Amino acid sequence: MCSVVNRLKAALAYTLWLQTTGYSRKVPAHIGLGLRTSKQPLETVIIRPYCSRMELGKGPFFRQLFESVSSTYTYLLADTESREAVLIDPVLETVGRDLKLVEELGFNLKVAVNTHCHADHITGTGQLKNRLFGMKSAISKHSGASADIMLSEGDKISFGKHVRTDLPTAKENTYLTVRETPGHTDGCVTLVTGDQSMAFTGDTLLIRGCGRTDFQQGCSRRLYESVHRKIFTLPPQCLVFPAHDYKGQTASTVGEERRFNPRLTKTVEEFVDIMTNLNLPKPAKIDIAVPANLVCGLHEV
Repeated sequence: MCSVVNRLKAALAYTLWLQTTGYSRKVPAHIGLGLRTSKQPLETVIIRPYCSRMELGKGPFFRQLFESVSSTYTYLLADTESREAVLIDPVLETVGRDLKLVEELGFNLKVAVNTHCHADHITGTGQLKNRLFGMKSAISKHSGASADIMLSEGDKISFGKHVRTDLPTAKENTYLTVRETPGHTDGCVTLVTGDQSMAFTGDTLLIRGCGRTDFQQGCSRRLYESVHRKIFTLPPQCLVFPAHDYKGQTASTVGEERRFNPRLTKTVEEFVDIMTNLNLPKPAKIDIAVPANLVCGLHEV
């Protein structure tokens, strides 16, 4: 019992130190709780204090926001020096909240991007454009929707600059890279940070699940291929931030989903059978949300 308490004290002390320094590294397992992935050696675990980004200005600012009716996550990322920011998957009903946060923190919101044309809520991008001069909207060119920026595979959404780790005297753009991940819809994209530490997967990959494939050009085989080729090929420690969660979970990792996702660990044939037999009810707002989202959320609002 004493040994467990001592390990907990050591882990807490080390975590507090990491949050104070914003440092990320491999540490001996006995310093932490000894948690590891199956592919990590017994003597090491990875500690990555992502929460420090929200408070200490170490690297890009990051904040996860939640809209409770549709269980939608909105994500704010910003460069702490230039103050340029990007908003992912804004919701109409929480535009006021998002604008207040951006204003309070002194950010310049450059782009509001949707990971796809949503069926369960109306996007806030249109209202944001009306209230923030110069802000641009973005969505996949395959979505069928209109926006200022039509995204394709490999495109970069830049916001500010950061110091290069290999050359501290130089700076390079801070950006999100677009990976096309169709299957839930034709226009689904996953947005990956330049260092591949975070992936914003929309409805393509959820925590221990995935988006449905029974409407809006949905295709189970394409979704399976998208996840395995474009998301599961990211580093295992890459954090997964989905557009929705219905069980109170906030994030996962690529490594976790590769091991534990109950659908996407199956064969493609098994996956197709699972998706075919979900028998989910029609989204309550689909008849309103999809037409509105095709025109940047400005349809009869």
